[in-house]
Amino acid sequence: MNEFNEYVRECFTAAGDIIIKPMMGGYIVYLNGKLVGDICDNELFLKRTPTSDRLLADSELRYPYEGSKTLMHVFDRFEDVDLISELLEGMYVELPEKKPKHDK
Repeated sequence: MNEFNEYVRECFTAAGDIIIKPMMGGYIVYLNGKLVGDICDNELFLKRTPTSDRLLADSELRYPYEGSKTLMHVFDRFEDVDLISELLEGMYVELPEKKPKHDK
């Protein structure tokens, strides 16, 4: 895991259990088991929800990687602890539950 990923994990850990897993050349970020964003090329991209759209209205919207169909918020306000708490708490409620795996 690189320094940027560790930094993201440290900044976000106050909001809950943060897990960062490698995926297709980048990383995916989970909060308490829910997918909240991607890390690509040392940039954090957060999913769009009503809370992230409201709190990050002034952030840039970009696709995290070539071929992505999901426009996401580029997040760079890591020193704003209050924003991070409000943002992640709101996003967590709005994001869908992880789908259970079906036994084959």
